[in-house]
Formats: sequence, structure tokens, C-alpha cells
Amino acid sequence: MPTIALLGLGEAGSRLADDLVAAGLEVHGYDPDTELTRAPDAQAAVAGSDVVLSVNSAAAAHTAAAEAVPALGSGAIYADLNTSSPELKRALADLVGARFVDVALLGPVLVRGLETPALASGPAARAFADVFEPLGMPVDVVSERPGDAATLKLVRSVFMKGLAASALESLNAAEAAGQREWLEGQLAAVIGEPLLERLIEGSHRHAARRAEEMDAARELLVELGVEPRIASASAALLSELAPGR
Repeated sequence: MPTIALLGLGEAGSRLADDLVAAGLEVHGYDPDTELTRAPDAQAAVAGSDVVLSVNSAAAAHTAAAEAVPALGSGAIYADLNTSSPELKRALADLVGARFVDVALLGPVLVRGLETPALASGPAARAFADVFEPLGMPVDVVSERPGDAATLKLVRSVFMKGLAASALESLNAAEAAGQREWLEGQLAAVIGEPLLERLIEGSHRHAARRAEEMDAARELLVELGVEPRIASASAALLSELAPGR
């Protein structure tokens, strides 16, 4: 069984760590946890690991990779699971080398854990799938080019975050009209109550990170020659929900 290093033990990282430990794997990480091997720094966590999962943030992704590379074994896989621009993923690939994989998670990791569907691209995409598919993760290997998985995730996010933004705006209007409960029932009848709750709660809980995601989506759409109307509006609404942004 491979040894896994997790760089970032927030909500998503912690859930993945819990599932990996439950599957019988040795997991190295930063945060103190009775079931995790404690590591004082990134290089200590990475040393001796077969797979490194970077699950922190787009802003911290390059620093995490730079700190990890000196300790990365010659056959180890470095997977960046952060939602970021294709450009950043390619920069990380240049830094890491042939063992890099761009991974995009498609769904709520807190709910699905290791069963969260993933897109993978980059030189080590197939190797990543070979490790994680037997552990229960559906992995769609997109290509060998870093950034392709990120591109697909961001164009999907235009719809998903746009849906969330439209739900939030319409509910705000309904509340102002004294009819929020009625509209909640109407929206739930169309998209389902679980998805509606996830869109609303997730938008408030992760507003800052999702605003950054939509900024990246907006930049991508401009590069693709598509006017980012929905992406821009979603980024603006999420920014309003994010304190201090």
C-alpha cells in the first residue's frame, strides 16, 4: 500500500486523510491527529511518501510545491488538488517535473471523501488513477497536459457557481418580499433540496475561495474568447459574502 503525504489538512484534506487512514494507508500530514504521522514541515511529510496530495489553496500551491520538491522521491507522484488556473497548474508542473498531476475534484469532498469524482491531467495522471481508483475514487484521465483538468473544472464552475449565485439573489429578493419560504420550495422542486442547501451553505462558508475560483474562471473565459458575464457576476456576489475581500 502506498504512503500518502497530505499538504493541507483543512476540511477537504482532513476528510481525505480520514478515508485514506480507514483504507489502511499510512498518511503523513501537518495537523496533530492521533491517526496521522506528525510532520514538522513539508519536507518531513513528503520524505518517503509515494504520493503527495497538495490540498491547501491556489494561493499557497506554489509555495507548497517548492517546499516539497527537494524531498520528493524519484518515483513519487505529486498531485495538486487545488482549484486554480490552468496557467498555475502548468507552472507547478514545470517546478515538479514528470511526476506532476493536475487533479480537479468534482463534488463536495466533505460528503463524498475518497469517492469524490476527479479529473486528472499531466504526465503522472495515469499513475495517479492507478493508485486512487482501487481506493474508490472515480478518476477520469483527461490528458497528459497539465492544466487540462483545471480548464474543465473551471468551465464547469461557471455553471455551478452561477447556479448558486442565481439562487442566492432570487432568495434575497424573495426574503425582501416576505416570500423566502415559498421560493425555497419552488427552487427545491426544480434542483432538489440537498443541492439547494449545498449551494446556499457552501457559498457562504467558502465565499472567499469560491470568489478566487470564479476570478480564475473569468480570466480563462477571456483567454478563450468568451464574454464572462456569469463568471463576473458570480465572482462579485461571492466577494460580497467574503469578509475582508
